[in-house]
Amino acid sequence: MNLLRAASTVSLLTLASRVTGLIREQMVAALFGANAMTDAFQVAFRIPNMLRRLFAEGAFSQAFVPVLAATRAKQGDEETRLLIHAVASVLAWALLLTCVLGVIGAPLLVWLLGAGLDDAPRAAAVTMTRWMFPYIGCMSLVALSAGVLNTWKRFAIPAVTPVLLNLAVIGCGWWLTPFLTAAGYPGIYSMALGVMLGGLLQLAVQVPALARLGLLPRLALSPRALRAAWTHPGVGQVLRQMAPALLGVGVAQLSLVINTQIAIWVAPGAASWLTYADRLMEFPTALLGVALGMVLTPQLSAAQAKGELQTYSAMLDWGLRLVTLLAVPCAVALLVFAEPLVAVLYHRGKFSALDVMHTSQAVMGYGAGLLGLVAIKVLAPGFYARQDTRTPVRIAVGVLVLTQLLNLLFVPWMGMPGLALAIGLGAMVNAGWLLTGLRRLGSYSPAPGWPAFALRVLLASAAMGGLQWWLARHLDWVALGRTEGLRALAMAGSLAGSALLYFGVLALAGLKLKSFIRRA
Repeated sequence: MNLLRAASTVSLLTLASRVTGLIREQMVAALFGANAMTDAFQVAFRIPNMLRRLFAEGAFSQAFVPVLAATRAKQGDEETRLLIHAVASVLAWALLLTCVLGVIGAPLLVWLLGAGLDDAPRAAAVTMTRWMFPYIGCMSLVALSAGVLNTWKRFAIPAVTPVLLNLAVIGCGWWLTPFLTAAGYPGIYSMALGVMLGGLLQLAVQVPALARLGLLPRLALSPRALRAAWTHPGVGQVLRQMAPALLGVGVAQLSLVINTQIAIWVAPGAASWLTYADRLMEFPTALLGVALGMVLTPQLSAAQAKGELQTYSAMLDWGLRLVTLLAVPCAVALLVFAEPLVAVLYHRGKFSALDVMHTSQAVMGYGAGLLGLVAIKVLAPGFYARQDTRTPVRIAVGVLVLTQLLNLLFVPWMGMPGLALAIGLGAMVNAGWLLTGLRRLGSYSPAPGWPAFALRVLLASAAMGGLQWWLARHLDWVALGRTEGLRALAMAGSLAGSALLYFGVLALAGLKLKSFIRRA
């Protein structure tokens, strides 16, 4: 399997997801702007989304995929199928209980994330939380399916699935908002209905993909069958790996809770500004980090299980070089070209010039730590492949403390942008700590040529950043919004010119992009 081709395929499909996600956020910005009710939706959506990251894409995937890959490498497909049936059964029943408790406890959950909301937005947040909470059940089962499909090197379905969520939210937003408003309900409720519909659609498309491989889980419905699933040794192994992973992901989600609370107290709309900035930052994070992590995790796990330590280190080195090649120029763009990006993407409808300014400041804060945010997606799987979830947890706890100390320093001085900057700098420390840990373990040894490679990337990024800095200051991107076509054309030309300049300088400096083609 060609790793670059696989990563590129995942990245392109993820691009479709992020483009539709951006259209979704553009719609929210245009229909509702940034205010207390949009903050209420962000709080309500973050509750199931936070638990999704905690139990689905986070701790569960970190524990399940390495065990699954190792089981397949050592024991074959039949034993792996039995593991899938057992894990799916235990997960499904745990999710059912979680969803029931979440719907009942929605007022408490909203208070934990949005204590600063006024009465009307808080009531709306509780209602939307109850509507959206079953989303965590859908997405946890989708995460199980993604782990299975990625282990069988079927990357397309897991990568493209999020598009369905975005399309569902976009459709419900445009079609339902006028009807809800006319009926006397907050129009923002259409977003909650779209999220739930999107979760159901994402789960539905997993069924034929798993069935074609003969891997569709058989859920235990009787008490006897459920007891058998609980006692499967693979389930115990996954649960043991999940325990520290839950703590590690929980630390990150605790940081999100704290930042959401701080943002709501800073100013009405601040939580929404952070969310809009986060969506923009997720483009490079998902296209680079998530795609590479998805491709590398099962490959690293298999290499570790077979004792192929040189292959393991070489794959990590390849991933880190690709991250550096693509994340550094993206970080420069977020730092010097933030306002044009935000203006072109969001400045229309109820999203004002003031909203552009605040969101741009948050984008710049994230940009300071983009390299770390992307590198974590490659470095953390290096530990998970060794079935070591404890080391990333200890690092995450330390970074949480550091991030909150940075909040104490930055927020009184900078306001809302300080939250994004603290997250970015914390991510850089997290990535550096993970890298140091892998090197001390002897799991990763950098291949020759890193200093010259890094120098070429920095030189090309500086040239590109200079061009973007000039464009950002010599064109009034907010005023260009009066002519949407002209502004879009100016942005397309600016980005195309920046990319040509970056890769042109790299070529002149002697970097051969063909060196990134790698087979596993």
